[in-house]
Amino acid sequence: MASGYTIFVNGVMILSSEALYQALKFTSYPDIQHKIISQKSPMTAKMISRKHNDLVRPDWNDIRIDVMRWCLMVKLSQNWDLFSEVLNSTGDAPIVEYSTKDKVWAAIDKGNGTLEGANVLGRLLMELRHIVKTKDRFECVRPLDIPDFLLYENEIEWVCDETNDIFDLGEEEAEEHRHLAFA
Repeated sequence: MASGYTIFVNGVMILSSEALYQALKFTSYPDIQHKIISQKSPMTAKMISRKHNDLVRPDWNDIRIDVMRWCLMVKLSQNWDLFSEVLNSTGDAPIVEYSTKDKVWAAIDKGNGTLEGANVLGRLLMELRHIVKTKDRFECVRPLDIPDFLLYENEIEWVCDETNDIFDLGEEEAEEHRHLAFA
């Protein structure tokens, strides 16, 4: 839900990974994607998404964790310095997304230090923290291999940090670099 981490996918500026994640629920509805992506606040993007729950792609529950992981990877690749600093600031402590009702993405405090829930978001963030600590910076993220992985009716392509030199390379050199990039 953090703002301040602008990302670009297929040349489209998206103000938060949450907006991207929510938009990917509606790959058959570019008008809904646009409504979600045009929101300034991640929470507002989520609220717009909820208005269209009846149109969410049918395989969403099967792919949603992979999609969130991908969105977070894109966020990290394009905001490496700022986001890796935040992840590193947690040291080796568990990262827990607290909630009062979400037992999938978060954990609920049951009192006496007991948490209940899968804490999927916290676990994904800890995966990213591990990547930051053990790998060199990566500049590109490959698209997910799922059907209809679309943004505004276009297949999502490799997502690369546009501030890096890959965009100054010729097409053949850029393709070679993409094969070497982290995915």
